[in-house]
Amino acid sequence: MTGAAAAPIAADIDTGILDRMIEIRRHLHRNPELSNQEANTQRYLRRMLAGEGIADVRDVAGYGLAVDIVGTGAPSNRKLAIRVDIDALPIEEESGVEFASINPGVMHACGHDAHASMGFAAAAHLHRSRADFGGTVRLIFQPAEEDEPSGGRRVVEEGLLDDVDAAICIHVDPYTPSGKVAVASGPYTLACDTFDIVVTGSAAHAAKPYEGVDAIAVACSIVGELQKIVSREIDPYDPLVISVTTIQGGSAYNVIAGRVTLKGTIRSGSDATREHAWRRVRAVSEGIAASHGASAQVDLHKGEPGVVNDVEMTELIVASAKACIGADNVLSTPGWTIADDFGYYSEKRPSVYFRLGIRNEEVGSVFPLHHARFRVDEAALKIGAATLASAATMFLSMRGEEFA
Repeated sequence: MTGAAAAPIAADIDTGILDRMIEIRRHLHRNPELSNQEANTQRYLRRMLAGEGIADVRDVAGYGLAVDIVGTGAPSNRKLAIRVDIDALPIEEESGVEFASINPGVMHACGHDAHASMGFAAAAHLHRSRADFGGTVRLIFQPAEEDEPSGGRRVVEEGLLDDVDAAICIHVDPYTPSGKVAVASGPYTLACDTFDIVVTGSAAHAAKPYEGVDAIAVACSIVGELQKIVSREIDPYDPLVISVTTIQGGSAYNVIAGRVTLKGTIRSGSDATREHAWRRVRAVSEGIAASHGASAQVDLHKGEPGVVNDVEMTELIVASAKACIGADNVLSTPGWTIADDFGYYSEKRPSVYFRLGIRNEEVGSVFPLHHARFRVDEAALKIGAATLASAATMFLSMRGEEFA
């Protein structure tokens, strides 16, 4: 972009909206729902948006919602999408917060409750201030970020990005100090695929293992050898993470298992490495099994692509965050190895995925994502909501200016 720099103005979100944001976050945290099961979450968020006078909220991607906030100020045909996810994880909560999950075995351990509440606050602020801008902001409260079928893929398939110019996504970050914003252009998350491996041996008496083929022993060998794909076949500067996350087999103390199942993920930073990992996971698993007299059936499932942050959209977030919290609190931080189905958005439109620091030892917000004791420093959420709202109005007002 060329031309004079725009003067960023931070969104001054009403205290009432911020209070409601925390109320919503705690309600969602107390009542989490798994991917593709977010019926009550969808119903609740619709009611909260309606309470702000926001009409024409529509169902999308199964249990998601989308609403267009149309500015009535200076005419503009620009349209921006803001995505916030709403699903939880199959984790038994141990955070100790007063509003802990009441759904056994289900927890908002990735901060999607915080994302949804910040999305609400941005929507409410933009709706109240729509006379101050032109153009449209489409808030997408997306289900099923954590599991298949992917809500991000469905959003794209349903055409929700066909008429937008760009997209923004926020994610809480327990590795960054609370209240700071982290973002950088280029690859920002990894692609993520899943695999299922069924090892078939031959059952036998535990006292006579030589009469069978121990599927557990074979599976353990496969787990160890899969790690050598990363450590011995891939350049350390080329991201690849292979994780076996589930192993199940055996049924009794005195029976050698004849069948074991493995599940896991392949996270990669490039298409070439992704394809190499697919080939080698299959070859290693089948080869190790055969060498032990067993067999391995390998099923690979292609998942979400990596998120790639557009340069100009990254500049937008930097400018917006600086306006909200000052330049010293905006960090140029490399991407991380998690996956996010916002990758489907960034494949379709210029996009940016940025992180909101929530790490605060005083409130116990020190545990990683997907941990049973994960907590969010709620004091940071107003910064995330303000950055989203400021970025939206700045984007809609831009006509060729820089975001510096």
